Amino acid sequence: MDTVMELDDRLGTARAHARDWARDLRSTALELDRDPDTVYRCLDNPAVRHLSTMLIPAPWLPERTLIGGYRFDGMTAMERAVFAEEIAAGDAGMMLAAPGASLSGVLIDLLADQEQKEWFYGRLLAAPTWTFFALTEPDHGSDAAAMGTTLDPDGEGGLLLRGAKRYIGNGARAQVGVVFARDRPGPLGATAVLVETGAPGFKAEPIPTIGLRGAQLSAITLDGVPVPADRVLGRHLSPTRRGVWSGVQMFNRLRPGVAAIALGIARSAHDYVAEQRGSLSKADRLRWERTGRRIDGVRQLIWQAASIVDARPADGHLASAAKARAARLAEEVTLEALEYFGPGARLTQPMLDKLIRDARGVEFMEGTGNIQRLNTFQGLVQGKLGRD
Repeated sequence: MDTVMELDDRLGTARAHARDWARDLRSTALELDRDPDTVYRCLDNPAVRHLSTMLIPAPWLPERTLIGGYRFDGMTAMERAVFAEEIAAGDAGMMLAAPGASLSGVLIDLLADQEQKEWFYGRLLAAPTWTFFALTEPDHGSDAAAMGTTLDPDGEGGLLLRGAKRYIGNGARAQVGVVFARDRPGPLGATAVLVETGAPGFKAEPIPTIGLRGAQLSAITLDGVPVPADRVLGRHLSPTRRGVWSGVQMFNRLRPGVAAIALGIARSAHDYVAEQRGSLSKADRLRWERTGRRIDGVRQLIWQAASIVDARPADGHLASAAKARAARLAEEVTLEALEYFGPGARLTQPMLDKLIRDARGVEFMEGTGNIQRLNTFQGLVQGKLGRD
């Protein structure tokens, strides 16, 4: 990066308001970590209210509430990254626990036709609605080529879903979501469908997790779940554009925001040291300041990646680099923060203990570090990195 990126007035306003909201989230962070159902008591929190309508485009919500004179819908990677860092600095768990379109919203924007968008956005606007995004499987991970979940004709014009998904955020509390399945063999066989969790054969159960417990990761079983034919996403597109292509585009758009969540966790730990340790030795002060500069540097990487994805959604190599670097930074900074409090700090500083556990969870969101490094290497080989 040759120049330092600065936020314009609009995004600067978003950052300032999100930072104010995040302060309130800290008061419920440990409670949510103990009891994920705490989110139901926080629906009036400004951050949660904002997240509940993010990724709903202006045509479906033209009278969106103004924030500092601007309207924000989260439809760009840069806007999502700005909000994600600030809200995650308050509590990443609450950010992931909040109702709203979340991951599914990006795919809806890419693949859904007008009728499907009206149905999906209508559900979210009628009441606080949780959604899920089901790709990962117990035996195959997120490998679309090996996916075992199937989508077959039911003989009466509809379809039936069979299979299992695992590590699905909000799966047990969601009302609607997106499920990936195979409707034919071969590389073009992956497709996505809209599913209501109240449908027969749909079962979701929370699974135990150590970090990011507010997300309530779940295991989903699909035992002949009926899916109307008009709920197939991308039905108006060619198989090449609704399969792997859509997945690549979607994850490219999402990764700067995931990187920003990791950055928010790192910043929260860094701020915690300043707030709880009134005075530092000169050596500790220099180390703390050096860590602050590392955080600032990764923020610049994330913003650069977001701006590139917004300009060229197929170019996600820098977004992969940003996600890998931010996830590692979160782990390093949260562990480093313990050293300022001495032996037994994980017992005496429960907030730091939570941040350490949350930081580990980000590594597994939208691709582990190995996957991100492979994507970054591909960009280097193809000459797509460093050209901006």
